[in-house]
Amino acid sequence: MKQPGFFDVEERLARLSGLGDQLEAFSRTVDFEAFRPDLDKALAYADGSKGGRPPFDPVLMFKILVIQTLNNLSDERTEYLIKDRLSFIRFLGLGLSDRVPDARTIWLFRERLTQAGAIVKLFERFDATLRAAGYLPMSGQILDATLVAAPKQRNTNAEKEDLREGRIPQDWQDKPSKLSHKDRHARWTLKFTKAKRQENGSMPATDLAIPFFGYKSHISIDRKFRLIRKWKTTDAAASDGARLREGLLDKTNMASTVWADTAYRSKANEDFMEKEGFVSKVHRKKPHLKPMPRHIQRSNAGKSVIRSRVEHVFADQKSQTGLFVRTIGITRATMRIGLANIVYNMRRFLLLERINAAT
Repeated sequence: MKQPGFFDVEERLARLSGLGDQLEAFSRTVDFEAFRPDLDKALAYADGSKGGRPPFDPVLMFKILVIQTLNNLSDERTEYLIKDRLSFIRFLGLGLSDRVPDARTIWLFRERLTQAGAIVKLFERFDATLRAAGYLPMSGQILDATLVAAPKQRNTNAEKEDLREGRIPQDWQDKPSKLSHKDRHARWTLKFTKAKRQENGSMPATDLAIPFFGYKSHISIDRKFRLIRKWKTTDAAASDGARLREGLLDKTNMASTVWADTAYRSKANEDFMEKEGFVSKVHRKKPHLKPMPRHIQRSNAGKSVIRSRVEHVFADQKSQTGLFVRTIGITRATMRIGLANIVYNMRRFLLLERINAAT
């Protein structure tokens, strides 16, 4: 067996760079130090005057959350892979002999940020970085929502009724350990999908309705750069259209046009957009029990060419980062989805910078 050489690690890292290490590109392009003020404020660590082991650097810990989100990792798996992968160690600025945060430390760090509601400020901080780099919201905006799965709950009908009424079932109140494992905010809904063609070539008369449990991620992207500018997390059963009037529209976009599918078409939304100075390009619905007029079909088809770009965002999040809520409660789900949105914008930022460098 070959004896390990002094420069073996450096040579291995150089090889990783040559193969295209995404984390190395993150380090070159994203200024993670910009997050430090918001992290320090949210964490509010003691000054250390009372002694004890000092906490890990907040920026290092935030970069661990980025790794975790990029690779859809549990806390235990994150700890293992940081110790195992040279690319992770380099991204975090650690040496082979440095202490690595364990799974419990990672959980506590994320939980502290979650309870402080820091994810909103962290998202806004990176959005400010994008704007400073020249990526201003342009050409209008596109709205949509996607379902995000969560661990299914097995509740009785009585328990479900209590949850719908906003009550905690009595049996859960008497058992704190059971209550801590019950998600009182996620909801069941039906996910409709196109029916597949049957073996004889015919198409079923109705589409498929699949039960789905979890949350919903609502976003607004700018048409020009396809960066997420506004976002919101709700339970899976929440209406898409009502979220339009709850801060999902970006008033800083240089164009006033808004694209969205028929779920956002309502008189309340149209009146709201007109009042706020937006121009609606929301799809029109088919008249009840009547064929769709030809001119509305053509109009909707033209809108779809632009509106469909938002689907690429969700496809990227689910295929590249495996968007899934592992935690309990909407506060933690908001943290998970918010991190996914930040990481998506980081990956998009890398792509835009490469495109600009090549032109």
